[in-house]
Amino acid sequence: MRFHMNTNVLLQVFRGSITEAADFDATADSEALYNAMKGFGSDKEAILELVTSRSNAQRQEVLAAYKSSYGQDLIGDLKYELTGNFERLIVSLMRTPPQHDAKEIHDAVQGAGTNERCLIEVLASRNNQQIHDMVEAYKEAYGSDMEEDVVRETSGHFKKMLVVLLQVCSPLISPDLFAAGEEQWGTDEAKFIMILGSRSVTHLKMVFDQYEKIAEKSIEDSIKSELSGDFERVMLAVVHCIRSVSMFFARRLYKSMKGLGTADNTLIRIMIARSEIDMLDIRECFRLRYEKSLYNMIKEDTSGDYKRTLLQLCGGDDDLAGEFFPEAAQIAYKMWEQSAMTKVKVPTLLPAVDFDPAADAQALRKAMKGFGTDEDIIIDIIARRSNAQRQEIRQTFKSLLGRDLMKDLKSELSKNLERLVIGLMLTPAEFDAKMMRKAIEGVGTDEHALIEILVTRSNEGIQAMNAAYTYKKSLEGDIQSDTSGHFCRILTSLVQGGREEGEADLERADADAQELADACNAESDDMEMKFQTILCTRSFPHLRRVFQEFVRFTNKDIEQIIKKEMSGDVKNAFYAIVCSVKNQPSYFADRLYKAMKGLGTDDRALIRILVSRSEVDLFNIRKEFKETQDESLHDFIQLSLCLSLTLCFSECLSV
Repeated sequence: MRFHMNTNVLLQVFRGSITEAADFDATADSEALYNAMKGFGSDKEAILELVTSRSNAQRQEVLAAYKSSYGQDLIGDLKYELTGNFERLIVSLMRTPPQHDAKEIHDAVQGAGTNERCLIEVLASRNNQQIHDMVEAYKEAYGSDMEEDVVRETSGHFKKMLVVLLQVCSPLISPDLFAAGEEQWGTDEAKFIMILGSRSVTHLKMVFDQYEKIAEKSIEDSIKSELSGDFERVMLAVVHCIRSVSMFFARRLYKSMKGLGTADNTLIRIMIARSEIDMLDIRECFRLRYEKSLYNMIKEDTSGDYKRTLLQLCGGDDDLAGEFFPEAAQIAYKMWEQSAMTKVKVPTLLPAVDFDPAADAQALRKAMKGFGTDEDIIIDIIARRSNAQRQEIRQTFKSLLGRDLMKDLKSELSKNLERLVIGLMLTPAEFDAKMMRKAIEGVGTDEHALIEILVTRSNEGIQAMNAAYTYKKSLEGDIQSDTSGHFCRILTSLVQGGREEGEADLERADADAQELADACNAESDDMEMKFQTILCTRSFPHLRRVFQEFVRFTNKDIEQIIKKEMSGDVKNAFYAIVCSVKNQPSYFADRLYKAMKGLGTDDRALIRILVSRSEVDLFNIRKEFKETQDESLHDFIQLSLCLSLTLCFSECLSV
């Protein structure tokens, strides 16, 4: 049994980017394709223009007309004339959707290794009719049973879930999901599989809402914390598809193109499969979740005729679009609602058991005495103690040995390892004060660092940082000397550490949302001042509600408004506030990724975030990093840094 995707209202309205061509003539099209491939070379532009401007049903008529007119197989001729990803894309467009899905599944289970992610994507996202047609097409094309082939190549609970997804029958109404959930993982996986795999979409959405009320966490968070590997991935895929198939595919498309290299198979598969179903909604969800349009990401990540064909399937650029499509607006509203759920912050660095500051002080002195320094010992001690324990070691080192531990570490270590270890030895307030000073002093100002620290620290943390900032001027004074205009006013507001605290005031949230909506029609300076008045002073829980209601009032997302209507440091500051309100661990995960991607590493940003969050929510940040980058933070750091730094960061990252 499987969930009924066709109960989702999204599939009741055509939201594809490819429509039927008017005045269609299959014979004329077959002749045009024949002429495009005749003689030396082929007219690729003519081929891609024709193929991408016809619906799949019309392409099937062209296939038949081509064989009737020329006695040749059009797909065979296209394979012969075209090459690379362009050939794969055009040939795949000529297959029916069931044939295309069947080939994807066949390729995923044949040969060396199994493409589990392809199996997950296809089987989790198709409705009953699509599954039925795909299974039939598979048997006809390959002479074997799809379920048997999938079972042969997979195992465990992952295999069981795929088998459930392959079944087609009427939806059932389930009892509450929580009994098989958070408190009973390990014993009730089979029941959980059956409920997620067999209930209707409408029903499961209500179950998920009820689950969140009872468990006080989302079903996704439960799956992430209790499952792993392919079983975790397939269960999350099913939940994501129940929430929104369009958002599921937006995520898959983003992951196929981010970073170095492109997962062309995934990109081709999704662009073809959704071009006549919900590509418009996928584009809108992509714009909602990421910082660019799907069109522009394809444009930047691909080339040649392959790129032009993909852009035709995409159908348009949404970067300058204003309002959401209705479905995307609902998703945006729901995202803010989910962000309001209480998330338990999980650190990665905990106090050491059987802590002995005298023994640690002696061991550190021994590691630095004589010729050479034992960096491994230093890292092992400092990165395995809580900040409070490190302060005891500092005091004990001074009283026991009559030496300044910080000075000794600075003289024995060098460059980034010295920065990292010293950063860990400072109190959080001292560290933040030092980071703010480094961002301000010298040639040029690190505005991103100023924004990151002031946006993410609590009132108590900002006030302690102000007290620890013992330089010629106060922190506020240095900020005002080094920045200007509205950006300076935003930072000055934040550095007061006077943000309101407490839960959302619903009536006031409506009024604030309306004020922000009205401000969007005002002059630039007035708009920025109104945004500052609300974004820099209201509590985060209150702002979540404000941003949610903003979607309802305007049919737009606050993030898009900021990116479109503002610029420079002002835009970056307001955008950081919104991202931090929505999901602070995700904000830090994005900052870490940007610190390490491309040529060179922003070592200061990397050190600043990992040191400051190691005893706050670094575990949550790790989970968000893996979710968005599909690679662990540990592995990403390993690729970017030298051995000693990697070792130290690894200690901070481990739980």
